Amino acid sequence: MNAKIVTAAEAAERLAAARAAGRRAVFTNGCFDLLHAGHVRYLAAARALGDLLAVGLNSDASVARIKGTRRPINPQARRAEVLAALACVDLVVIFDEDDPLRLIETLRPEILVKGADWAEADIVGGDFVKAHGGRVETIALVPGASTSAIIQTILERYRP
Repeated sequence: MNAKIVTAAEAAERLAAARAAGRRAVFTNGCFDLLHAGHVRYLAAARALGDLLAVGLNSDASVARIKGTRRPINPQARRAEVLAALACVDLVVIFDEDDPLRLIETLRPEILVKGADWAEADIVGGDFVKAHGGRVETIALVPGASTSAIIQTILERYRP
């Protein structure tokens, strides 16, 4: 197993050690089903905001609840493996809840990041992070780069 793919408890220990060494942890989360250029740019930009990046990855069950029963396309172990292969990603934690609040409370990142399509007031965990001296950042999305758009293109181009 990849050393970057860890449990929430392991991630919390690593982030606490990094924090003790004066490093700032960045956290983001998502489904990351079909990794594309938008994801890669977003994750690289998130990592650039701090000293290490922890990614909360929605489990297969939570993706199905959020996106519908036809998703995810790739199972969580493969999605985690692909994320962990990125140089900008330091830790990957799979979580089963529909939102990452409990994971954010466990990890206590200094910086919480979401896409700019989220209003700061709607970012789950934002109040918690700010209450503990951290900050919330949003990152611009790459126009037209989305998993849903990729799936739609495949369906349109390759439908018999």
